[in-house]
Amino acid sequence: MENLLRPIYQERASQPNTLGVLLYEKLHDQSPVTDNFDVILLIVVRDADEDWYVKHYEFEQKTAAMHIVDEQLLNEWIDKSGYRKVIDWAINGKIVFDRNEYMANLKETLRQFPEKTRKLKKVVEFAKLIRAYRECKDLYASKHYMDANSLMVRSLHYLARVTVLEKGFHPEITVWNQVKKIDPEVYKLYEELMESEEPLEKKISLMLLASDFAIHSRAEQGAEHLLNIMKEKEEPWSFGELKVHPETQAYTLDLSILLDYLVERKIVDTELVETKGDSIFHRQYILK
Repeated sequence: MENLLRPIYQERASQPNTLGVLLYEKLHDQSPVTDNFDVILLIVVRDADEDWYVKHYEFEQKTAAMHIVDEQLLNEWIDKSGYRKVIDWAINGKIVFDRNEYMANLKETLRQFPEKTRKLKKVVEFAKLIRAYRECKDLYASKHYMDANSLMVRSLHYLARVTVLEKGFHPEITVWNQVKKIDPEVYKLYEELMESEEPLEKKISLMLLASDFAIHSRAEQGAEHLLNIMKEKEEPWSFGELKVHPETQAYTLDLSILLDYLVERKIVDTELVETKGDSIFHRQYILK
């Protein structure tokens, strides 16, 4: 496979802005990790004209997808879980070209999974978990049970990803296979949702109670990244200050609902600041 594709990636490797090339071959007949292509070529470049360029090939009854990705976008995907497959490619792919050991260092960084990156990914997933759980509760209260069931599946998926991150691992596409090994209690929640023969209304009601406890017990650890930012000063933060903070940009869309949850759980307190309006106050946030 590598020999057949060498003319394609060698052309790219000869360009001075190419940092490295990885080759990832699919392991099973049906492979969501590769979008069912037989092989992935991941080419990382610097200062590309186009952040992400993809080209598909077919040869000798095999298929290949070439992804040329700018280094900055690749790092964004890794930090924010924006394109999860790329982490699998980077960790498990074979280096076929490496300029100044860029790819080797990337692999090592992903294997070590630095604490700063792990905390950021964890708060991103935890904030999504809060949103999905709240939406599920709202749909349940409105008696939209089938939609609530879909949101419950989604919230458990985010819970699974948070659980894997807590243990220091990157969540994979097959995240429930990981959870089964490292946190049987969370896996049992998913199993009960999938296999329960209770009426849908009662099943969701029970899952909401169980999920509430699982989420609550992870609140401080899940939101640790945001709580550490709030420790940077003793004075209260306005929402606007937190929203534009450079460290929160990966989860600004879910920041408001995350803060509301932390206030509800009495992890964060609010302070009211007078405005020019009669009986209207600015709401600010401070750690308890």
